[in-house]
Amino acid sequence: MDLLLYLVRKHEVEITDIPIAAITDQYLEYLAILEKLDVGAVGDFLAVASLLIEIKSQQVLPRADEVQEELEDPRQELVRRLLDYKKYRDAASLLEERSRYWQQHYTRLSTELPRHERDLAGEPIQEVELWDLVSAFGRIIRENEASRPSSIVYDDTPIHVHMARVYQRLVEAGRLRFADLFDPSMHKSKLIGIFLAILELVRHHRIRVEQNALFGEIWVLPDPTNTAPLDLSDVDDYEPASP
Repeated sequence: MDLLLYLVRKHEVEITDIPIAAITDQYLEYLAILEKLDVGAVGDFLAVASLLIEIKSQQVLPRADEVQEELEDPRQELVRRLLDYKKYRDAASLLEERSRYWQQHYTRLSTELPRHERDLAGEPIQEVELWDLVSAFGRIIRENEASRPSSIVYDDTPIHVHMARVYQRLVEAGRLRFADLFDPSMHKSKLIGIFLAILELVRHHRIRVEQNALFGEIWVLPDPTNTAPLDLSDVDDYEPASP
């Protein structure tokens, strides 16, 4: 639902007037990118993609028999689910905004409750930033595939190594365009490794992703609120998917 809501907002249309044909094609493009990152994590996306394809088929295929009464819009169930999801997501955003507001106030100097440690690795990435990053990474993948001959090369560099390299580049440069973190000569497995490293750095609040205009240029920079030495001891030691 996150991805579907993002695409509806990108088209600047009402949820009740979803352009199924365009949304379905773009949804499948994002799904292809997600499959490159982790084939096992696209199950829920496949369910929504199947629903979109079914609705699109009902709209474009001719009917063998004429039905006199008005047919129910096949989008209604999808719209209902999307509106329900948006309602709960908006409520969560409101609570998050209130939390940031209260964090700006002075806290009590002492408390009898034990200190609550934040698990930064377990906190979700903001959905708008995530899908913008996935979209930008998809363009990089397509440009890379168009400019390189087909070859099988597997980069087994651990994610925490990519994280350290990306973070060091950002500290030295101050900020970089998202696309500048990738090189056209890189093989797909390395591109995926760097992209996953960026997501992990965002999740650990070590870097920030900024976008001054809607769907505009994406800039990546160190998070100034977190100046502690980079600690990668709690990063999952997984490897990027093979090409």
